[in-house]
Amino acid sequence: MTAVVLVTLVAAFALAIAQNEKLDWGVFWQNLTAADVMAGLVVTIQLTVVSMTAGILLGMLLAVARLSTNRVLQSLSAAYVWFFRGVPLLVQILVWGNFALLFPRLGIGIPFTDIMFVSVGTNVVLTSFVASCVALALHEAAYMAEVVRGGILGVDSGQSEAASALGMTNRQSMRRIVLPQAMRIILPPTGNQLITLFKSSSLVTVIAGQDLMTVVTGIGATTYRVMESLFVGTFWYLVIVSVLMIGQRFLEKRAGRGQRR
Repeated sequence: MTAVVLVTLVAAFALAIAQNEKLDWGVFWQNLTAADVMAGLVVTIQLTVVSMTAGILLGMLLAVARLSTNRVLQSLSAAYVWFFRGVPLLVQILVWGNFALLFPRLGIGIPFTDIMFVSVGTNVVLTSFVASCVALALHEAAYMAEVVRGGILGVDSGQSEAASALGMTNRQSMRRIVLPQAMRIILPPTGNQLITLFKSSSLVTVIAGQDLMTVVTGIGATTYRVMESLFVGTFWYLVIVSVLMIGQRFLEKRAGRGQRR
């Protein structure tokens, strides 16, 4: 009975949206596959791929540092995670997008002196795309560090002891024994992080990142059809997230082969 009520309510809401006289669905269909929208979608995907790749790599390094016996590495890793998880992503994007206000020029030289070998304008290096990637990657690395650390801790300590008994170094044990087994634990939350990052990339619109959200909000501002433009963005976000969810499910099945539920 509950399912029938819920389905009825969802259908009623969808019908109300479809028949709403204040919505011009012609504008929606016209912009759904427009060149600017497709270009914005490509930028959003590029932001996600670049930032997630960098976030995973940096997160793995941070996780290993956090689990090391070196107190300095432990402290630095913990401080990184604390800072980048504590500062809202929107603030980080704004800081990197306006980094030229702090340092108008970037260069290579001798520290603590005025001697510079190479110098270039900050805005030339930190374009809106690069600034977006840096902010998203640094933010994502903090979360991936905890995901990887949790996966490593989920592997029985006896595995490392057995590797040591076979003469493996800590690095070899981590690379050949621990990390492959930890992947079964790491994959599900990593998939969730990828989906979250894909949606969070819409925040780069505050620095004109030329992503999908930047494009659809620009269309809404020029055509005064805000809702129709937002529905275009919603459609493509749902499509890509659906594809990512299917891929996540496939990888989880592959990684969990031979394991009892």
